[in-house]
Amino acid sequence: MPVAQGREEGRLPAVLIAGPTASGKSALALALARAFGGTVINTDSMQVYGDLRVLTARPNPEEESLAPHRLYGSVDGAVNFSVGHFQRQAAAFLAEAEATGRLPIFVGGTGLYFRSLDEGLSDLPEVPAAIREAVRLEAEDRPTEALHARLAERDPVSAARLRPSDRMRVMRALEIFAATGRPIGAFHESREPGPLAGRATLKLFLEVERDTLRRRIDARFLAMMDDGALDEVAALRARRLDPLLPVMRAHGVPGLIAHLDGTISRDEAIRRGQGDTRRYAKRQHTWFRHQMGADWHWLPPEAARDLAVSRLSAPAGR
Repeated sequence: MPVAQGREEGRLPAVLIAGPTASGKSALALALARAFGGTVINTDSMQVYGDLRVLTARPNPEEESLAPHRLYGSVDGAVNFSVGHFQRQAAAFLAEAEATGRLPIFVGGTGLYFRSLDEGLSDLPEVPAAIREAVRLEAEDRPTEALHARLAERDPVSAARLRPSDRMRVMRALEIFAATGRPIGAFHESREPGPLAGRATLKLFLEVERDTLRRRIDARFLAMMDDGALDEVAALRARRLDPLLPVMRAHGVPGLIAHLDGTISRDEAIRRGQGDTRRYAKRQHTWFRHQMGADWHWLPPEAARDLAVSRLSAPAGR
């Protein structure tokens, strides 16, 4: 069995911790990193951005000082950080952890990031900047449902798989078609294995009772507002970035920008941010349930911690 360099034979080479937002993933990752000499590797598509520490609930500087943290806040908001970018950086940080004898702990809520670690990525072509700009210019001021209808004419299979309201993925499919003349699904068949393919891992999904999670989400958003989330969004708004960039669609950002623009109240912006986050947590739960393998352990945070401690403390070869 492959093991991290510097670790005893039989030890797990990596721990993966997923779950809905506000489920306690970061706290568990930090506890395990401190107890077992781990490096925490971000596996969340929003926490990579430097613009939004508070609103994305990134670990604070004190928490980051307690164990090595990688891929947190290291990407500028103007960058469209893709799953491919994540996989390449995650592979590099995995190699770094192995070289230093540390336990790699991948933690976050982005299902596609986790899947890329095992299954790899589809070989999607790069879309030339001129084509991307032309597609986006044509789509400007058009409702997402109209763009989805256009995609259905050109790539009906992909359109059937995408929600008519999912503007980012609809645009991505239109860009691929414009650049290649082929449906985006045609590129999903070629796939290179991910950096954790074939390796022993402990995969934990943190389950929290629904009402409890809703209360946590709502309370955390209010705490974020007290901690400066509105100032973060004001600074982001001042950059006048492309509204299709991922950082501009982080939960809470659209509503808070609308408040800063004077179109809705602060209370309404908070309600929208809380509602968007609750709906996202539900989608995270559904996605992992249907998309990830049976090797994931679905457990409450306390039980997940106990299982991880038991496995990581077991004698070599046990």
